[in-house]
Amino acid sequence: MTKTSRWPVPPDSVRYVIPKPVIKALSKHPLTRDLYPLAFGHYRRAAGHHMYREHHNDHLLIYCTEGQAYLNIEDQPFVISAGDLVLLPAGAAHRYTAVPGNPWTIHWVHYTGPLADTFRFHMGFSDDVNILHLGRQARLLVDFNGFLSVQQTGFRAPGLVHVANRLRQLLAAVPLSSDQADPTQQPDLEIIHRFMRENLEQRITLTQLADLTGLSPAHFATRYRELTGVSPIQHFLHLKVEQACQMLDTSELPFTQISGILGYDDNYYFSRLFKKVMGQSPTDYRHTRRH
Repeated sequence: MTKTSRWPVPPDSVRYVIPKPVIKALSKHPLTRDLYPLAFGHYRRAAGHHMYREHHNDHLLIYCTEGQAYLNIEDQPFVISAGDLVLLPAGAAHRYTAVPGNPWTIHWVHYTGPLADTFRFHMGFSDDVNILHLGRQARLLVDFNGFLSVQQTGFRAPGLVHVANRLRQLLAAVPLSSDQADPTQQPDLEIIHRFMRENLEQRITLTQLADLTGLSPAHFATRYRELTGVSPIQHFLHLKVEQACQMLDTSELPFTQISGILGYDDNYYFSRLFKKVMGQSPTDYRHTRRH
């Protein structure tokens, strides 16, 4: 069984620990075995909350919405504040303590499964990044609160299968929440992406995009990759390919003309780019039966 803190849970907080036999069933069920929760909860103003784990085998995701806590991961100190999403991966020694006088409020979930590491990197965490500064995100709060719908169902399989898939939904959506994070902490991605969508027929440059943020091109490119996992120009090219797919699906325009509309005089160059992104040529894409 996963090791949760012994913090005494008051009436306005929740700790839900899944029994070992149920966890075993989740690890074998075809709809949950790749990723499943072990325990989850919501602690409000958790005064006196503290934990130390030298060895643990699961991942712990914590979303702080109020207050602060002191955190140490593998002997590296941090201060966690409202809006921070923290991932403590399996195997990482850690300890945390709610700040006296300003204790944190958190949603949290322990989870495991073969896809746990894959989702770790999908969310934007890495060996060097354990904290994402997202601000208050309604999407995350809805997904975390969705876990609590399983209360008072008697550990029945249908409810826990639903919760396991809510976990997958939450982890998959974290990058979308990153896109909407506090603009004072990062470039405004919505402005950048809207500019890209409105200029798909152009060959925009890194400098043009950086000018929208007031950052140098090098700094902007670094921050953008940290937030999205790709370079800004790569994302722009992917948007062009997405638009090309839409035009192939909904019109009879030849790909040569589509290339021109999207700013490419060299049809063969854009065709190679399309195949690199989609894994098939524009001709094969158009002739593939889709539903």
